[in-house]
Amino acid sequence: MSLPEESTPRTKKLPILQGILPLKISQVPWDIIAGITLAALAIPQVMGYARIAGIPVVFGLYTLLIPLAVFAIFGASRHLVVAADSATAAILAAALVTMALPDSPQYVTLASMVALLSAGFLILAYLFKLGFISDFLSRTVLIGFLTGVGIQIALSQIAGMFGVLQVGSNPLIQIVNLFTEEISSMNEFTILLSLLVLAIILGGRRVMKKVPWPFLVVIGTIIASWAFSFESYGIKTIGSIPAGLPVLAFPAVPLDKIPDLIGVAATCFVVILAQSAITSRAYAIQHGEHFDDEGDLVGLGLSNVAAGISGTFVVNGSPTMTEITDSYGSMSQLAQLVAAGVVLGVLLFFTPPLSYLPSAVLATIVFAIGVHLTDLQGMKNLLDRRPVEFMVALATALTVIFVSVGWGIALAILLSMLAHLRHSYHPRNFLLVESPNRGWALKSIESGSLAAPGLAIYQFGANLYYANEERFISDILEIVKNAGPSLKWICISALSIQDVDYSGSEALKQIISELKKRGIVLVLSNVEEAVKRQLERDKIIDLIGKEHFFEFNKDALVTYRKIMGIS
Repeated sequence: MSLPEESTPRTKKLPILQGILPLKISQVPWDIIAGITLAALAIPQVMGYARIAGIPVVFGLYTLLIPLAVFAIFGASRHLVVAADSATAAILAAALVTMALPDSPQYVTLASMVALLSAGFLILAYLFKLGFISDFLSRTVLIGFLTGVGIQIALSQIAGMFGVLQVGSNPLIQIVNLFTEEISSMNEFTILLSLLVLAIILGGRRVMKKVPWPFLVVIGTIIASWAFSFESYGIKTIGSIPAGLPVLAFPAVPLDKIPDLIGVAATCFVVILAQSAITSRAYAIQHGEHFDDEGDLVGLGLSNVAAGISGTFVVNGSPTMTEITDSYGSMSQLAQLVAAGVVLGVLLFFTPPLSYLPSAVLATIVFAIGVHLTDLQGMKNLLDRRPVEFMVALATALTVIFVSVGWGIALAILLSMLAHLRHSYHPRNFLLVESPNRGWALKSIESGSLAAPGLAIYQFGANLYYANEERFISDILEIVKNAGPSLKWICISALSIQDVDYSGSEALKQIISELKKRGIVLVLSNVEEAVKRQLERDKIIDLIGKEHFFEFNKDALVTYRKIMGIS
């Protein structure tokens, strides 16, 4: 995949505004539309997350103000939206409910301190270069993760679309409860409104994709709710919201509470690190852009500092909100700055109209976002082309849906690491045979193909370490067996070997000894300098002999022919 020409210099020359510059003038209108749409959809959404966290809804709006703007300025991703998130909100609710009364000032203060502590973990992760963890998230698990998040989001909104309370966190329990216990509580006007909104959003996107239909729906239903008094028909609204800006202050938390909060912050940190990286990487891949995990860590850390001192709770990279801006044409963090500006205006002047928004409309909009987030085509491609990887993506998606986003992230990282280990544990190894005027041909180990009479060139396809040393030894012994007594030299082409651990070094010594007993000379080619230094420390160069190290396979072949008198 080719990277955009501006990505490298942008990262090196400009420590801030990496997600905004360079900015195309022709793109600005779409960023503005995406930012306004993000604000329209995210405002009620973050209020819902605040309720999940046990915090007054206005504090959810605060996450879309200073923290959102801080990441837009200091983050590296051009697409990632950082604000309140359901996963970290649920973690806070589970942990802080035993320490203070939800919605109380003490509770809010504890939540703000968790944000600051989480920021500390993120900054430490940047200093110790822990962003590499995101490198273990393969495209396969990205597809499964985003699909799982989309389905989970959609299912979680069905109760709200029907105007009833959501019971439990498991989607199956929610659906069963909806059509058994809550069916008598459903309001037909709420259901009709939800279906109408869904038809407008999904149908409108098919006709005119770039029109911000959810934004228009929010404005339209607020006006209709005010004009026709929706609540008199049993249609619930989100209720009143206090106006004003957050007060900047350091959260005053008793010292004896800090140890308990560190554990909560550590859990949030893991979710933030993985979910933000997995989302940022997914959209960077989608747009063929540079992915800078360390730059994102700086932005995330500073965003949570901003959250902590502005009196709100932990912020995280949001797959849902990122999809909102992306689906409406955003190509830079300018959209997020526009959204922060809209939220500023709402907090100062427009909180009374917002109270008329029907809750079912919010639920329907988020449901549509979840549907759009599911990558069913990607899952189908995996099933058709890589069935084993499809099962990995499916396992990730099911874990996100039926367990939690946090466990889904953990499984995604674990499965990606296992896939990496599987490839290095069982690498593709070959015998090399010179092809006249066409380089080297790859032959299977079983073929017993020789590069010259008595010479086998063996290419090992991974680093040599404890997990694959037995494969390395067994391959060489099979080469010896297939070649028979005529074999004089074995050349190991080390082009893919960039590291040899202690077990790999001992395996080399073992094979050197075994080959010597059989009168076979072991030589190496394409050995990197770092690997040579490792072999020198382990006294392996002395065992092989410096004269048996060649820069290229061709050099080994020419030398062998000269020694053996082969023309």
